[in-house]
Amino acid sequence: MLPRIPQRLLEFHDDLRAAAARHPRLVKSTVAAFTCAAVLWVGGSVWLLSSLARGLPDMDAVRRIGEMDQATAIYDASDALAFTIYKEQRIEVPLGEVSGHLVNALIATEDQHFYDHHGFDLVRIGSAALANLRHRRAAQGASTVTQQLARQTFLTPDKTIRRKLQELILAARIERVYSKAQILELYLNKVYFGDGLYGVEAASRGYFGKPASDLTVSEAALLAGLVKSPSSYAPTVNPARARARRNLVLQLMLDNGAIDRTTWQLARNEKVVLNDHLRSAEAHGGYFKEQIRRELVDRFGWQRVYQGGLRVYSTVDMATQAQAEAAVAQWLPTIEQKRAAIFARRRSRSGQTGPSAPGAPLQAALVALDPLTGHVRAMVGGRDFNESHFNRAVQARRQPGSAFKPFVYAAALEAGFTPASVIDHLNDPISTVRGAWAPEDEHSSASAMTLRTGLRTSSNRAAVRLLQQVGIPRTIQFAQSMGVGELPNVPSLALGSGEVTLDSLTAAYAAFANHGLAPRPVLIRRVEDHDGVLLYQTHDLSVRAISDTTAYLMANMMADVINAGTGARARQLGFKLPAAGKTGTTNDFADAWFVGFTPKLVAGVWVGLDHRQTILPNGFAADVAVPLWTAFMKSATAKDTPEWFTAPPGVTTAIVCRISGKLASEGCQDVEVMSRDGLIERRSMVYTEYFARGTEPTERCDLHQLRSLFERIGDAIGVEPPPASPPPRADEPTTRPVPPPAPTGTSGALDVAPPAPQAPGEEPKRKRGFWSRILGIGGNNDAEKHDAEKQKDQDRPRPEPDPASRKKGG
Repeated sequence: MLPRIPQRLLEFHDDLRAAAARHPRLVKSTVAAFTCAAVLWVGGSVWLLSSLARGLPDMDAVRRIGEMDQATAIYDASDALAFTIYKEQRIEVPLGEVSGHLVNALIATEDQHFYDHHGFDLVRIGSAALANLRHRRAAQGASTVTQQLARQTFLTPDKTIRRKLQELILAARIERVYSKAQILELYLNKVYFGDGLYGVEAASRGYFGKPASDLTVSEAALLAGLVKSPSSYAPTVNPARARARRNLVLQLMLDNGAIDRTTWQLARNEKVVLNDHLRSAEAHGGYFKEQIRRELVDRFGWQRVYQGGLRVYSTVDMATQAQAEAAVAQWLPTIEQKRAAIFARRRSRSGQTGPSAPGAPLQAALVALDPLTGHVRAMVGGRDFNESHFNRAVQARRQPGSAFKPFVYAAALEAGFTPASVIDHLNDPISTVRGAWAPEDEHSSASAMTLRTGLRTSSNRAAVRLLQQVGIPRTIQFAQSMGVGELPNVPSLALGSGEVTLDSLTAAYAAFANHGLAPRPVLIRRVEDHDGVLLYQTHDLSVRAISDTTAYLMANMMADVINAGTGARARQLGFKLPAAGKTGTTNDFADAWFVGFTPKLVAGVWVGLDHRQTILPNGFAADVAVPLWTAFMKSATAKDTPEWFTAPPGVTTAIVCRISGKLASEGCQDVEVMSRDGLIERRSMVYTEYFARGTEPTERCDLHQLRSLFERIGDAIGVEPPPASPPPRADEPTTRPVPPPAPTGTSGALDVAPPAPQAPGEEPKRKRGFWSRILGIGGNNDAEKHDAEKQKDQDRPRPEPDPASRKKGG
């Protein structure tokens, strides 16, 4: 049954019909007016909606709302965050890795009906409109989280009715595409939290030094309070306002039931403690980060690096990096003080006025890497990254000086030489295209010496002569296989006349600690996109440069450099671990190098000025570069245990004579030599040498025959026959030719033996009594005890004399 029509409505209908009959034109006009108004309203509505929709992103753009600029995160060797590269400082995280406290704080503050509306809240809009009319200004906002997401992604911040209506349209579209959890995740990763921090993860790390998953109630409330006005409430800008805003958010959380009163009270009383992990973590490693950035941009392009959210796993060890920078900062001022004092004295003597110190700043570079993998643990490219981004460890090419000599000696060992092989004719000039050339060795005038002695003393003449015997092309081939780079084909190559970078030189030395395998310097282990998809991974690119046997022999010979050679300053300064290395000083003392290694770490340092000039008069690497290397290595290896390389199966030993390089005879234990101060003394020339199996000597030394009974008796009573020729100095060779077998790949035999090296400060042996010397009995007990103590002291490694008294060569 149909419902009964009210009587009053029927009467109204009858009245309308009567009026229409009496005034037909009026009725038609009214109907026409209403029809026109309806058409205009509908048309205007359609036009307005069309106008609002024009220029808005379509649904495909809405579906790509998650494509936001993300910072590239660079992790250290232990996968802890070390650096970020960004256009916007943002680190995207899933909602599951955001503290629930922050989600609750955000909803309580920004959108209490978030889970109930479909993009906009009509009740809140009406309430806000009334409040704004009452205050005659925009006193209250009504934007939901979805509207804010739409505005941050697609719209301008202009406060107009048109933009607000567009915001409502986009919010509705977003709600149709995404779930509430997805909208929250997008919002939390996109919203700006002030101080250059975008997204909750960057904000959490930037303000509190922790991931967003670990935020406390108080910290979450502070971050949620920043959303309204990041520039005003940021705790780094105004701590008091940030705290007041946090307390307001906590009150809203209490009113909304997100926390109880006890939690509310505890959170209100909690102090705001800031820990800028993102920026404080980058207090070190500026040169390392910049080199990684350059490599990433070369491989992936600028946009992907700055906006693509890459995850880069690097090789840097931040503790080692900090130690490297501390060593540079500690040592450079010491050298500069010496430079300034010398500069001031010179100006004073010349009567000049003006600045009392040179203007150009002294620079230094340091590279430390794992010799087994080539993973770079620390890199310093200059004294201050903020002053100069030019990376002197990678970009500067300089002459290495004597730091190049190990490659000459390694090539010689590969060619068949041994550490005991004798390099002769050292005083003969070398023929070059510019005429005869004779390198200088002020600290030694010996005409022959063994390879071991030549490397330990950094003899220029020995290196150049050895290069001639091995061959320049062959030496260049070995050096390049170790990663040194392009080199000139000239005799002065032995003295480091080519140009190298510190990182390539350091990596090349790693071959001596890596069984002959030369690694490539590596700063990046792998790269993933923001979804964890592997984009790039570094593989072991080590190449066989020299044999395992040669690498061991070289490490053993270069250990002498640190124990008693041009690098002995490291021992004087307290570095105690077994180590090997080589110094390098260029002409005019313009570059100072030292590259040294333990089995676990190889480090190279360079000191100089950008525009080539003298660092210090007589500024040898032993005084300029070795102390910097030592300061770094003492801290970087402080927890390492003493260990050294194990001899490979291809290495054997033999007891040889230091002078002849042959198997030691009985007479080699008591050889007459002249000390540096001109005293004649007797000393043992016997020591144990390492050889590649098959190259050890087979002949016995015929230089040192046992003295006859009458000669020994005469010596005991002080009547000695004059020698046929003066005895050799302790640091010079005998002049008697001894022809050992010519090594493979050389031209001619080596026929002069080197002298035995003398430890500085060594005293001549004390004369013993007649019967004691002849029969081996009696004698003064105190004198024998004194001699025994002296012998023990002589057996210890001793440093070379101050290198400042020598010409360049070390």
